[in-house]
Amino acid sequence: MADTDEQARRRQAQDGPRSDANEPEQPQEYAQRLRRINAWRAAERVLIRPPMDLSLGERLASLAAGAGSVTDLDRPADIYGDGVVAELEGRIADLLGMEAAAFFPTGTMAQQVALRCWAGRTGNSTVALHPLAHPEVHERGALGAVSGLRTVHPTSEPRLPTAQEIRDFAEPFGTMMLELPLRDAGFVLPTWEELEAVVAAARERDAVVHVDGARLWECAPHFGRELPEIAALADSVYVSFYKTLGGISGAALAGPESLIEEARTWRHRYGGQLFQQFPAALAALIGLEQELPQLPSYVAQAKVVAGALAEGFSAAGVGWFRVHPEPPHTHQFQVWLPYEADVLTEASVRQTEETGVALFRVWHPSASGPPGVSFTEVTVGREGLEWTAGDVRAAVGEFVKRLA
Repeated sequence: MADTDEQARRRQAQDGPRSDANEPEQPQEYAQRLRRINAWRAAERVLIRPPMDLSLGERLASLAAGAGSVTDLDRPADIYGDGVVAELEGRIADLLGMEAAAFFPTGTMAQQVALRCWAGRTGNSTVALHPLAHPEVHERGALGAVSGLRTVHPTSEPRLPTAQEIRDFAEPFGTMMLELPLRDAGFVLPTWEELEAVVAAARERDAVVHVDGARLWECAPHFGRELPEIAALADSVYVSFYKTLGGISGAALAGPESLIEEARTWRHRYGGQLFQQFPAALAALIGLEQELPQLPSYVAQAKVVAGALAEGFSAAGVGWFRVHPEPPHTHQFQVWLPYEADVLTEASVRQTEETGVALFRVWHPSASGPPGVSFTEVTVGREGLEWTAGDVRAAVGEFVKRLA
């Protein structure tokens, strides 16, 4: 039986992006995935231990243990968005310096609603965004199929558009969407000056600016700015609660009060007015309390890890490799090697099983470029703070041994 949307997303969360997520999973593929998950769970040393690796019981215990530190557990549970959900919305509006925020069950829905609302207000249903942006790559054409929006691409370079590209773009558009960071290009960010310039260029064209900030939380160190100053460049911002913050699910759309009120109406029409959402809201509040303050240290450590990876590959005699970007812009980055993805994934799993050290997770073939080149995404979290550069170099050596 083919994957449902939920199953495809779950597999992507566990194993990273999967180009054939709509195809049936074969028994051998399932066994291989289960082997990887078991190896990661048993590993003694990891760069990050994402919550989705926890068992159901462990996840529930973690939620129960942290909930009392973020809200009053004697209060009534939420009903249709009040209670702890409304508390979370207020917290997000304050964190981003926006007038209001609305909780959504998914980021896909939050951005669909935001872009649809802006299209109605500007009278222009065309959205300028990057071809590697999440709506173009991971949402099955939803902007056009569901919301009747049209997308255009001011650049196809693996980076966000420049101010000049926005000014010179031949077609009119009502909204410019910027994904910060641009995940599928390597979690890349512009400089602060470049970001200001591209926003100003969109304003010159009378376009509104929406930020896909699923991972906005970790952008502040790169820009050297606090979250409200970053968000202030945009007319609206979407943030995720399970990416980076380790929540269960959910997202928020923040912006002017009038936009958020309209967004609540469309949220209901899109089926997002859920009866109760307190587990997701509690997990988000816990993430804001526990993970958000640690992100600068994760970003700093990612630079150490990335540099040591490059040193380790050089010392191991790997003829060609790429750590991208170097240094990383956030606590996430890509590593590229000239091997087939299944060879690299097998070496990664064997290293984890045989040494108890999980350096890499799943590798993926390049979507473009020469065959036989693959990449993986590296994320540095709380557990990664314990690694020294020497630890990373040693782990690279063990990994390369298993490529033979």
